[in-house]
Amino acid sequence: MKSVTVVIPAFNEEGTIGETVQAVKKLNIIDKIMVVDDGSTDRTAEIADGLGVSVVKVHPNRGKGGAMNAAVEYLDTDIVAFIDGDLGACAEQVNLILKPVILGEADLAIAAFPPARKKGGFGLVKGTARRAIQKVGQIEVTSPLSGQRAMTRELLKAVIPFHEAYGVELGMTIRALKKGFRVVEVPTTMYHKETGRDLKGFIHRGRQFFDVLRVLKEETGGNKT
Repeated sequence: MKSVTVVIPAFNEEGTIGETVQAVKKLNIIDKIMVVDDGSTDRTAEIADGLGVSVVKVHPNRGKGGAMNAAVEYLDTDIVAFIDGDLGACAEQVNLILKPVILGEADLAIAAFPPARKKGGFGLVKGTARRAIQKVGQIEVTSPLSGQRAMTRELLKAVIPFHEAYGVELGMTIRALKKGFRVVEVPTTMYHKETGRDLKGFIHRGRQFFDVLRVLKEETGGNKT
């Protein structure tokens, strides 16, 4: 039986981390749950620790990719899944992306999310990432920036270190495809916090877009389309 670890990078997620961890704990295929507290200033680490899971503390805040890199030295299982700390109850669907990896059908499985429940951006960031993935790997994906991913130990070793900003997922996918690993997208009904069409949302997407461009420059020589 293949061993499985679920890693949950989290920054100030005291409102959801408990529900997220509890949802994952329902799955009997999980051997270890690790929460990486990425410099939180709230009770994220305390809540996770109280639930009896492994907690790795990172200070100062390094961003999602940095938190994922911090987890790598503690990973010694056959399969690893990374999921977001704000998933809540739907985190139980991590089993959907773990299944094809456990069965040996894929090296990297990415959770595809349903359409956003509220209006966000105009698709520029996702569209850019989607086209880059299609060009590198000749595959179509609907959620190119999804942070919910399961992978083999071999793939993990091949794609680290992760980019430490918003481009972490895109960089991971491009590296995996360029090295010939099998990448699949798995439909889910997962959901988490969404940014809207307000100032905060546009600032977030602006940072995300520049990080995506930076990753594309590093991974593909600057060819974005």
